Amino acid sequence: MSRLAAEGIGLSLDGKRVLDDVRLAFRRGRVTALLGPNGAGKSTLLACLAALRTPDDGAATLDGTDVQRIDRRVRARAIGLLPQAADVHWNIDVATLVGLGRLPHRGRWGETAADRAAVARALAATDMTGFARSGIEHLSGGERGRALLARVLAGEPDWLLADEPLASLDPGHQLDVLARLRLIAAQGSGVVLVLHDLHLAARIADDAVLLRDGKVVAAGPAADVLTAPLIAAAYGVDVEIGLTPAGYRFILPIAR
Repeated sequence: MSRLAAEGIGLSLDGKRVLDDVRLAFRRGRVTALLGPNGAGKSTLLACLAALRTPDDGAATLDGTDVQRIDRRVRARAIGLLPQAADVHWNIDVATLVGLGRLPHRGRWGETAADRAAVARALAATDMTGFARSGIEHLSGGERGRALLARVLAGEPDWLLADEPLASLDPGHQLDVLARLRLIAAQGSGVVLVLHDLHLAARIADDAVLLRDGKVVAAGPAADVLTAPLIAAAYGVDVEIGLTPAGYRFILPIAR
């Protein structure tokens, strides 16, 4: 499924308007960063795109079809979601957890060689192969985050939606995950991420969306969106923008 879109999404929670006429089109083969201050509506928008929340107005659509109307199994193969707080309520081993990502693909005969190969690729991609037989309860927070990302990767979705996938990771594994997400997009999937770190967003994103108070401040190619005036409009801070010696853009908040 090649086009994921927010078509006039509006949503109120507890009497507060948290999304207001959000209109966005995401493209496969690209990484899109959803950015904005706390309470801007980033996670709520991601939940609408994944059909976890139903908008009051408008719709999230896949190739023009409301995601809420798509068969759950078909939708699970098309959209993989890594939520911000994903709890595991039983102490299974990592390989079993990652294998759950294959459930939408399994037929009546259970696990196949293709399923096992996908799990192995996901474990390798997240540097978790050595933890395959480790119980989840024995993992650090960062290791658990990588295991949960591997579960989503194992499903090989057309669209990977992730809410703060770098939050619990050390800098080395942050760079590893960024590289993996870039590769996933290069292989044709669409990647939509909620991020707080503007510097990492500038490093990974092809496209960026700035949100504030549930409204889109700016959307488009990251180089056009992640500018000092637009960041100031979204966050209310002044930033310094430049290039590292290796050619990566950096964004440094300097004042309110």
